[in-house]
Amino acid sequence: MTNLEQMPFDDGLAAPLFLEMSSYELERFLEFVAKFLSETQGCLGVQAPARELDIVLPLIRSHLRGRLETPSSLIAASGVSRGTAYRMIDDMIARGLITRRPRTKSGKTFSLHPSEQLIRQFLDYARRMKSVVGSAFGLSQGTDYFFGASYLSASIIPPLPVQQRKLDLSGQLRVLLHADPAFLAMQKLKQQFELHFGTEIDVRALSLDRLREEILDNAGRPLSRFDIVTCDLCWMAELIDREIVLPIDDLATDAASELQDFHPEALETARRGSVLFGVPVQTTPELLIYRTDIFAARDLQPPVTVEQTLALAKRLHDPSRDMSGICWNGARGTPVGTTFMMLMADFGQPVINLPRAGDRFIDRDLSPENYRPALDSQIALEAANFLLELREFSPANVLQMSWFERAQCYAEGRAAMAYCYTQIMPAFENDPDSPARGHTGYALHPSRAGRPQIAPLGGWNLCIPSNIRPNRTEAAKQVVRTLTSAAATKLYIENGSMVSSRFSVCNDPAVAHNRPIIPIVDRMARAGQLQAWPRPAVPELSGILGDEVHTMLLRNKNPQAALRDAQARCDRLMRDNGRY
Repeated sequence: MTNLEQMPFDDGLAAPLFLEMSSYELERFLEFVAKFLSETQGCLGVQAPARELDIVLPLIRSHLRGRLETPSSLIAASGVSRGTAYRMIDDMIARGLITRRPRTKSGKTFSLHPSEQLIRQFLDYARRMKSVVGSAFGLSQGTDYFFGASYLSASIIPPLPVQQRKLDLSGQLRVLLHADPAFLAMQKLKQQFELHFGTEIDVRALSLDRLREEILDNAGRPLSRFDIVTCDLCWMAELIDREIVLPIDDLATDAASELQDFHPEALETARRGSVLFGVPVQTTPELLIYRTDIFAARDLQPPVTVEQTLALAKRLHDPSRDMSGICWNGARGTPVGTTFMMLMADFGQPVINLPRAGDRFIDRDLSPENYRPALDSQIALEAANFLLELREFSPANVLQMSWFERAQCYAEGRAAMAYCYTQIMPAFENDPDSPARGHTGYALHPSRAGRPQIAPLGGWNLCIPSNIRPNRTEAAKQVVRTLTSAAATKLYIENGSMVSSRFSVCNDPAVAHNRPIIPIVDRMARAGQLQAWPRPAVPELSGILGDEVHTMLLRNKNPQAALRDAQARCDRLMRDNGRY
């Protein structure tokens, strides 16, 4: 492999300073390079000169996925003959491009990993090639874009057309939604979608916990009440494992290439191998929001660490003026349970024993051991103590606040900061009377010092119940594709929503205008900062955890006792549910 660090520096090629490429973007780049080499060799009938890339590509891909490679597995993945591959690997080890790590004390078996030098060189190669490809498609030098997304600069999404044929569906189209401001935009467009599909639509909207109960209850019926159900991202593993939802797409087909337009972390929650069981309709991370006018008046900067968050909340807390430092989900059960999960992630540890991959954690394809709760840890105790301190600078009724109440508190100007999902931000961004409108900044979750900042990912997939009548399945798939299309997403935003799951929608000038949160989330998605692992796919934990944390916040248990009891109850529940 050519040593890129020894190449002559080309200002026209390497100067653009892109955001750090996320693991998802690098995966797409790896696929591009592999296909490019294959087509070059197959079409021209010549051997590709960079044969070591056959070793480098699977090695880098496994590193991104947190997967070990042995000499045998790497040779098999490379497609190179055994003797040739062994010689290349030995030579690359000698040149410091591949690191051998013993797997046993004897050292007779070992795993192979890209060295720090190879990783650095490959990232440099990826950045340079990203610039080359962008220039080939007409993007100006320095334009930041997501490699592999199905959009180009200044794209304008056309309106949703009327279908030439009426939807092949007897009776009404029956849809189960979540009752939140973002989905209210979908309901406002009910008549327009009825015109598009040529059929009436029956919509039922439920609160979070009731929605999950309804989906599980519906799964026990001989025939589904609904054609489409809306599923929280963290429910997907349970629904797929219990065969409650149907496959929608095979990602191995060419037709699936359009799905590259979706934010990858959201799309991954619905995948099993190459099969997709749902399509993202909302990508809604939780961010720290803050009043830019208040911060500017005091010459303050938004917090980066949890310590800074606490200090700012204390400084800005002024009950005499009905101004709290910060508001958050403190209500018993799922609301405060979710808050605690995200805070544990901010301190650097998931709520269960997920495997680590660099600075992040892997929350799919888990083994039984990965489902063990991690609530008896030092990090959980630090998060609990932080929450207790934060309560002192929060609204008096914070322990009754759920998602809507905390957004309303901030929208009414009664809190200087808030943790808030983007799907609820219309509560102030669309309200001309809100003092927060036009005066809100958006930031990643502050983290423990030394930990990278992320935005815990929430959101929704549209899914098809597995007990739907077979003669309604194809029509339901067509509806899912339409309701998650770029044109439909643009419609939601134009009618009050503040969320999108697609890169191309953000790139539409009409969408980004006066809606700063949409391009901000888009940049976070491209940078790999939207992460699903803070809310792992064990929805049954949040209620128990929220019960114990709420008791602690009421000062009826000390943090150690609350976490000990939460650990025991969650551990018992995991065993009863057959997790391990």
